[in-house]
Amino acid sequence: QLQASGGGLVQAGSSLRLSCAASGGTFSRYTTGWFRQAPGKEREFVATIRASGSGGSTHYADSLKGRFTISRDNAKNAVYLQMNSLKPEDTAVYYCAAGAGLILSSVRSRDQYGYWGRGTQVTVSS
Repeated sequence: QLQASGGGLVQAGSSLRLSCAASGGTFSRYTTGWFRQAPGKEREFVATIRASGSGGSTHYADSLKGRFTISRDNAKNAVYLQMNSLKPEDTAVYYCAAGAGLILSSVRSRDQYGYWGRGTQVTVSS
């Protein structure tokens, strides 16, 4: 099971750090990603970190590169999403997801992630 937390209501320009905790599995063995869904929009890819066995590389949506950082703490079995310089358009429900055996070309595809947690709401006011 995955559990995302850390969302909230913040002003534009602020930072938030989302956390994703796992029970019953080890994050380092999975590609773990963050997706978000704004009202009336499809769920979109935000960032992902590949399993340690696949090199642990990180990948981002092009529009978010430089503001968002994904990281993993193997000792705590947690994945984080640091979000800086938040904008109102970042308002969405943020979901963490995990998948096994993802190849590099598929890490941005939500269909490749078999495990999803409940989302956490992020609201950025202008």
